[in-house]
Amino acid sequence: MDILRNIDFTQNPPHISVVNSTTLWEKVMYYKYLQITLVALLLGSTAKLMAGEVHEFTLDNGLQLIVKEDHRAPVVVSQIWYKVGASYEEAGKTGLSHMLEHMMFKGTEKYPPGEFSRIMAANGASDNAFTGTDYTAYFQTLEKSRLHISFEMEADRMRHLVLTEKEFAKERQVVTEERRRSTEDKPISQTNEHFMATAYQTSPYHNPIIGWMSDIQNYTLADLKAWYQRWYAPNNATVVVVGDVEPQAVLALAKQHFGPLKPSQITPPSPRPEVEQFGLKRITIKLPAKLSYLAMGYKVPALKTIAKEEQWEVYALEVLAYILDGGDSARLSKNLVRGQQIATTASAGYDPFSRLTDLFTFSGIPTNAHTVPELEKALREQIQQLQTTLVDKAELERVKTQLRASQVYELDSVFYQGMKIGLLETVGLDWRIFDTYLENLKAVTAEQVQAVARKYLIDKNLTIAVLDPQPLATNQ
Repeated sequence: MDILRNIDFTQNPPHISVVNSTTLWEKVMYYKYLQITLVALLLGSTAKLMAGEVHEFTLDNGLQLIVKEDHRAPVVVSQIWYKVGASYEEAGKTGLSHMLEHMMFKGTEKYPPGEFSRIMAANGASDNAFTGTDYTAYFQTLEKSRLHISFEMEADRMRHLVLTEKEFAKERQVVTEERRRSTEDKPISQTNEHFMATAYQTSPYHNPIIGWMSDIQNYTLADLKAWYQRWYAPNNATVVVVGDVEPQAVLALAKQHFGPLKPSQITPPSPRPEVEQFGLKRITIKLPAKLSYLAMGYKVPALKTIAKEEQWEVYALEVLAYILDGGDSARLSKNLVRGQQIATTASAGYDPFSRLTDLFTFSGIPTNAHTVPELEKALREQIQQLQTTLVDKAELERVKTQLRASQVYELDSVFYQGMKIGLLETVGLDWRIFDTYLENLKAVTAEQVQAVARKYLIDKNLTIAVLDPQPLATNQ
């Protein structure tokens, strides 16, 4: 559900904002990149990545530490993941997690505002952060001898953040403007926001990560302090370290800096499962815009929400997503964009690693010669073909080969090795699931792909949002 927009991990701004994407296409591309990354770290090298190189520790205060050795360069990535995000928030308080991510750079008694990033930069490090539906994470990339700096400052702001009315008022204005730029001023982003709010009635995925504007303008500093005190504690955090390190030395550093911190009494919110849907839901958004736009989403399970004996469905849905949109040779690009030229963009995506029931999404922008109804019809025809005709062996093998090929580049990224571990642990999955991940993907059959298409890609599970563009103002 979360969207990391336009990230360059070599840069060093104070934070990365996670907000509604301009299009579901961007959302799909993020999920696809994350998914390829996770798969790439495993396919062809599962034993090397998972056996004997990942070391897991738990401190007395409950902090989880996971260390992955990678000695190819004298670099280390340190990430701290908190089990809190937009899906933990209550009505009227949406956006607190994202706001707190901003405020985490506003200083402690020991390190005044701006000092965190200044010290990192002075030590040749980069630092950043991101908020999602199911987590908030902070990370640094450093020369290996500087890891203690990351640990010292992260431990300090975990429990000793100074939150003032002055800084809160300034940052509220920053977030208000961020939301205005990313959502209020972008018709497709507004359509996506209403699409999600329509698709989900009771699930917290109903709400945008950045929060509703009315909530941003009305929650208080006391609300933010309570959120910080409730969730930012060692027993609600996972520290992931990947790079040229010795695990016992990292453990000693963690004990030194994080060990003295006291745990909190944390009661995770009760899951708010989505109510059963009984038919197609459709909305039309009328806004001044240059382009029309279509978003479609089918409710589907995630690995976290499905019974163990049915987990093959998750892997089949992953393969299905790649059949539709796994590159230029995939069906949507080949048939709808280049072939029939119905769409300028047409995308599909699925994220198996969410904490709650998610969506299998489609989105697209029709060409000038075609309409949204024609694009919807074309997408439905692609779905119907998967439901009625088995994917041939050559196409199925090509998709799996593409997944394997992606690992050549991605294995170079210590950041994404950490991302894989931290994400899975924080949403309630065990990173060890990847011991059998390749095996499960390779085992997917054409019959299973057809079965999940028939079971889930049906109108009973479907929500559709259409942007119907209205005339622009003359000065636009």
